[in-house]
Amino acid sequence: MRVLAPMLKRIYAVFVARNREFVRDRGTLAWNILMPVILVFGLAFIFGGEGRNQYTVGVLQSAAEIDAGEHPFLQSRFIEFVPVSDEADGFRKVERHRLDLLVRFGDERRYWVNPESPRGYFAERLLLQSDAEAGGQMQKAQISGDPIRYVDWVLPGILGMNMMFSCLFGVGYVVVRYRKNGFLKRLRATPLRPHEFIVAQVASRLMLVLIVTAFVYLATHLILDTRMDGSYLTLLLVTIVGCISMVSLGLLIAARVTSEELAGGLLNMISWPMMILSGVWFSLEGAGPAVQGLAKVFPLTHILDSARAVMLDGATLVDIAPSMIMLTLLSLAFLALGAFYFRWGPD
Repeated sequence: MRVLAPMLKRIYAVFVARNREFVRDRGTLAWNILMPVILVFGLAFIFGGEGRNQYTVGVLQSAAEIDAGEHPFLQSRFIEFVPVSDEADGFRKVERHRLDLLVRFGDERRYWVNPESPRGYFAERLLLQSDAEAGGQMQKAQISGDPIRYVDWVLPGILGMNMMFSCLFGVGYVVVRYRKNGFLKRLRATPLRPHEFIVAQVASRLMLVLIVTAFVYLATHLILDTRMDGSYLTLLLVTIVGCISMVSLGLLIAARVTSEELAGGLLNMISWPMMILSGVWFSLEGAGPAVQGLAKVFPLTHILDSARAVMLDGATLVDIAPSMIMLTLLSLAFLALGAFYFRWGPD
């Protein structure tokens, strides 16, 4: 007991000190309380409603409103029905797993499905079951061209997500740690300027991310024989511009933060909405206009749209120019703001 009592006192003293440090750090305390609330309300707004829709089905028609009484299938629950006016655009969305099914009612009832889509398979079963009750007039039509597998569609999302986490946390979190332990304050005594330090961080992380991403892509491409219809040079350019934008965002977040806990909260607050809304795992084709508009604000959305266009559609640099311009503008804005607000020490 004589040995145990002093040890417990020391543990208790450190325990109390750490709790007081956390409570006195108002930014971290507030963020740990607010972040879960913001995420819950945000997800409830994005995916809320009477029930989460499991499938997204396009309906070929010229009208903006879908008449649910036209066919029993349109009255199915947990299916988001989206009006599609352009047939070619509807085919492309089915091929790219953005729509699980494409149907056309009226005098000539037909439907189109990607045979490589698991969700499309179950949506087709629901359609045929509903159509049997209505007389069984639906005919299956074939989409020209080779079907795109889900792994072909999701690979850019996984690579982009990995790049996002590596850039944001590999730079933003590290810079905050440098500031907290006084390393940046020592650099301030040198001729190094903030913009020079930021450029060096961008270049270092860019090289590392390019090497890792290239290795992962080549391994998956060789093993799974993933689709690549465009130019590797164009895809490399998309990766470089996208990586710079992500690193710049991480530096902006870490420009003045002194607490690692607060930095982690801010970085999670940025990365999780991007991972959900930028189309990493699934398409937001059936989401509302407000949600789709919000997704365009994130750099990851433009990275994935450009990468998928190059890999799946054979898009050229001219085709993806709008996304490249947007990423460049975001990078310049993040770098300028990060350099302006950057501070070396915690004071």
